[in-house]
Amino acid sequence: METLKFKTNIKCTGCVAKVTPLLNNESEIEKWEVDIFNPEKILTVETRNIDAQKVIETIEKAGFKAEKL
Repeated sequence: METLKFKTNIKCTGCVAKVTPLLNNESEIEKWEVDIFNPEKILTVETRNIDAQKVIETIEKAGFKAEKL
């Protein structure tokens, strides 16, 4: 299991609701969460076998930005 962290612009529960179906649809993602209270809006992804670029592309499909930390 690998943990990836990203700085995002996902800033509220409504934003989280937009990315939820896309992230939940990625079979390689075991668990994920966004700390919307952190100024960096950190997305933490626990994965079996997905690269950071795929997570970034998934976030971008929902209309948000992500940058690997």
